[in-house]
Amino acid sequence: MRTKVVWSVLGVGMTVGIGLLSALDSGSSARTGGRSLAPLMGIERSVGMDSIFQTATPIADNRWNSIVIVHSGQPAGSAEDIASEHKSLGYDGLGFHFVVGNGKRMGDGEIHVGYRWLDQQPGADLSGVNSSFTSASAIEICLVGDGDRRPFSDEQLYRLAQLVHALSDELGIPADRVLLHKDLGGTSSPGQFFPRSEFEQLLASMG
Repeated sequence: MRTKVVWSVLGVGMTVGIGLLSALDSGSSARTGGRSLAPLMGIERSVGMDSIFQTATPIADNRWNSIVIVHSGQPAGSAEDIASEHKSLGYDGLGFHFVVGNGKRMGDGEIHVGYRWLDQQPGADLSGVNSSFTSASAIEICLVGDGDRRPFSDEQLYRLAQLVHALSDELGIPADRVLLHKDLGGTSSPGQFFPRSEFEQLLASMG
């Protein structure tokens, strides 16, 4: 039986700046693609999470060197909603590699594995990042929610920890390269009260 952590999380801001990629025809739908993992699929590391490494394009050695956690800035939403918003910013669809739902328009703890991850494409340019950070090798994970107004759910954050642990373990990404968007400057995403220490403890407990 796993131990749940009591989370108190507030967050601020949107996560993606205006894209530099070319948009598709404005009349076409935003690309979402990918697949979703239901909340109960990943209670243990060996259940469900291994499927995220079954990508359409093989994962190259040393392809990814960091993970960045952001939030959507909206109290509710789905991968499709975020994809439509990103298309309006000039992208062809969902800019994040993964989206973790909060139970509002997407299951609580549901993980959407985006087409950018399956195709091993870089994520969208994140707003406010300093010039020394290269997003091309960063895995972008978005928590659905407006942390400036309410906490993220326990299940959502536990599933985030499972996802980060799986990625870090499989790809050899060190703990100091698991970053919050705000670590890169220009934003407080995924929230000024994101429980960093508790989150790190939870990751460590997953072994």
